[in-house]
Amino acid sequence: QVQLVESGGGLVQPGGSLRLSCAASGFTFGSYYMNWVRQTPGKGPEWVSRIHPDGHTPEYVDSVKGRFTISRDNVKRTVTLQMNSLKAEDTAVYYCAKGADVRRMIREAIFVPTSQGTQVTVSS
Repeated sequence: QVQLVESGGGLVQPGGSLRLSCAASGFTFGSYYMNWVRQTPGKGPEWVSRIHPDGHTPEYVDSVKGRFTISRDNVKRTVTLQMNSLKAEDTAVYYCAKGADVRRMIREAIFVPTSQGTQVTVSS
């Protein structure tokens, strides 16, 4: 079955960096868009970024443009999110998700994470 396992979260000071990774199995990884989504307690999920199956055409929510970089390795079946210049408002649980329709599902309030996520806390 589909399995997504995130890692790399932690506690970091404002202005610091973290690199999140997501290991995927159970599906044809190289055929799917991969996304990063984040969620804070009491709020709905927020789409953060996605990358085309071929590794090109990354897309980002405006609040992270210029600070976050998404990439993927279709051989290793991993997707990463390099996060620089972190801010307190980046604090959230970060999830990876497959598919081209994740952003739409979030807009329609029907997206539910299917993995454990990784906690990112930005605090001094």
